[in-house]
Amino acid sequence: IPAYFSLRKLSYNNYGGGVFLERPLLPKVHAVFIHVSHLRRSAIWYSQLLGVPINKSEIQSPVYNLPIEGETFLTLDDHKYDPFYEPQPYKNPAFSICSQDLKKTYNWIRSEGYEIVSDIEVEGDFGWFNIVDPDRNVIMICGKLM
Repeated sequence: IPAYFSLRKLSYNNYGGGVFLERPLLPKVHAVFIHVSHLRRSAIWYSQLLGVPINKSEIQSPVYNLPIEGETFLTLDDHKYDPFYEPQPYKNPAFSICSQDLKKTYNWIRSEGYEIVSDIEVEGDFGWFNIVDPDRNVIMICGKLM
């Protein structure tokens, strides 16, 4: 164990084994926030993109959690109660969305009229490309190349 760890208490990691610094934080992400200007429009856009159900009566400012798989929430936030908020789109992806077949996904995204801002980039049998949402936030889509 490196010397800088010796001053801290170590404990067993229940999230995959091994040791980690004892602390009150868990080694997982709770939510990814996407800052939007129009909550309803963005909720519908993301729901259509991801193919998840949407109950329009549940879209209420300031946040909407998309019903995605897994433990991490994808939260849209319109900052209704933040008078100092100034929208600034993500110019680089802050998160990525999974694809089972990247080329098929790319073609589907294009045919559905979503705005693609970078073509597929490849590293071995894995690749990615970027699109933008209605607020011009850049979103990465990545996955295996079939």
